[in-house]
Amino acid sequence: MRYLQTASEIFRLQGEDRQSKIKSGKTLDNISPKNIEQECAIDALTSPEVEIVALTGAAGTGKTLLALAAGIHQTTKKSPLYEQVLVARPTVPLGGIDIGYLPGDIKEKLLPWMQPIFDNLEFIVNTPRDVVKDHTAVNKYKSYQYLMDTGTIHIEPLTYIRGRSLPKRYFIVDEAQQLRPIDIKTIVTRCGEGTKIVFTGDLEQVDHPFLDSHSNGLAYLISRFINETTFCYLNLTKTARSSLAERAAKLL
Repeated sequence: MRYLQTASEIFRLQGEDRQSKIKSGKTLDNISPKNIEQECAIDALTSPEVEIVALTGAAGTGKTLLALAAGIHQTTKKSPLYEQVLVARPTVPLGGIDIGYLPGDIKEKLLPWMQPIFDNLEFIVNTPRDVVKDHTAVNKYKSYQYLMDTGTIHIEPLTYIRGRSLPKRYFIVDEAQQLRPIDIKTIVTRCGEGTKIVFTGDLEQVDHPFLDSHSNGLAYLISRFINETTFCYLNLTKTARSSLAERAAKLL
């Protein structure tokens, strides 16, 4: 699946002859698109006919934020499409330099690797959904910890995913460029009926010592699925985090 932008409209193209106009300015409860790229990403992330999505781009382009917001939106609405948002992230240290043994149980061990996910969740739940007449901000969610305590969001160690079957999940794999091709195959083949899987990552930021921008699992996935009608690949180029982040992405 791909997108075509005309002077003022965006169209979703599937196969050789399916074309449909997408609704401009669609929001995910309290998260609004910042540019055309994010509008296309939101459409792909919320289209039931798209079973697998790959979002790439530099830091601050909104990959993880949009994936999480789309998953929460479709899992908590009145007629949910999914039973749970499942989030996984490879435990590959920055620059491939191991920080050593981490104490605690599995949740405590995962905390350093999952903190970027928690940062995005905090942004989602603390962004007002709308503003009423007296200008009081209204939030839809109590807290991201509430979403986790109620099982809406579950953090899944990739180490233990082999052998599992995951039906009706909105499955997000963040930093997927750190995975090997065999890891990608293992993950995708765990998806059961009704599951949508979203891979996010930056192909230019590979910290795995034995992978590069071409041999990593995310690049492999894109090359193998690119012609599938139920697959959408979008490379986000516009930084929405801050002007500083945008300048850093260009200059560094």
